[in-house]
Amino acid sequence: MGKIKLDSRLSAVADFVREGKTVADIGTDHAYLLAYLLQQGTIENGIAADLRKGPLENARKTLIESDQLEKVNLILSDGLDELKKGDCEDIVIAGMGGILIKEILERTPWVFDENIHIIAQPMTHAEVLRRFFLENGFKILEESSATDGKRFYCIISAQYDGIKRDAEEWYTYVGELIKNRDNVSQTYIEKTIATLEKKLVAMQNAGVGEVDTLTATVATLKQKVENNG
Repeated sequence: MGKIKLDSRLSAVADFVREGKTVADIGTDHAYLLAYLLQQGTIENGIAADLRKGPLENARKTLIESDQLEKVNLILSDGLDELKKGDCEDIVIAGMGGILIKEILERTPWVFDENIHIIAQPMTHAEVLRRFFLENGFKILEESSATDGKRFYCIISAQYDGIKRDAEEWYTYVGELIKNRDNVSQTYIEKTIATLEKKLVAMQNAGVGEVDTLTATVATLKQKVENNG
């Protein structure tokens, strides 16, 4: 296999991994991320965890072919259920829905620790995940975005500091991306606003839902964009 190359989504995830830390890749699939980080020398060891045996076997194959198997512990685990405090310092949960990521984290008490760094890449419902972080004492450190040309993704870097924050509605939809000036982040925000506008029209036509709240959220987001965050 030789050198591992990541797509734009996983490359953006890799950029947030702290150098020299033990990384747990939850829902690892083929373990491309861990193999890449090990080859680059960013980390010295890691944990590849997945709910199913099939993906773990795929991960094992990747790690063998990239000559990194001895540096990775492969674990059959539903989320973080089979890991414990001290096993890792950076946790990557990528390619899952935001609601599922939230559920995985909230049932794992040991992640509520200032020494644990979480890198999350929600495929859907990023607003649910951001709200969870803010309301449960996690600080969202920074965010980035990526695209494969068809779909746009956000990557969230968060760490527990014990300070519970108000989850402003507009912020839950775009988070720290509002501070970014790159074209991909700006397009992500524009697409998010467009999606919310469609939802608003549907709610107005059906006469259901919190129309006033969503109207205010869309207006605030547009103002934030106009004022450059």
